[in-house]
Amino acid sequence: MDNFSPHKHPEVRTWCATNQVDLVFLPTYASWLNWIEAEFAAVRYFALNGTDHRTHAEQDAANAAYIRWRNQRATPKAGFATGSKIRHTDYPFKAA
Repeated sequence: MDNFSPHKHPEVRTWCATNQVDLVFLPTYASWLNWIEAEFAAVRYFALNGTDHRTHAEQDAANAAYIRWRNQRATPKAGFATGSKIRHTDYPFKAA
């Protein structure tokens, strides 16, 4: 995840510890590594760029249509960075 300060809030850290969730933060200025950023960019590119929606409802409909289209064609992200040391269970995790 990115380094947005609420992600580091003590309540978030407590919940993560309780639920055995490890937080892994992206380096500063590396939001392009976050997959959700690519999804948001696709929504912007395919549903918003070059449009002139007259109402929020019209814009919402365009976003929803793209998301429905994308979800029908979505596949799990797998096989990425298979040689990376961070993918190994013995990688030394250090909380930020």
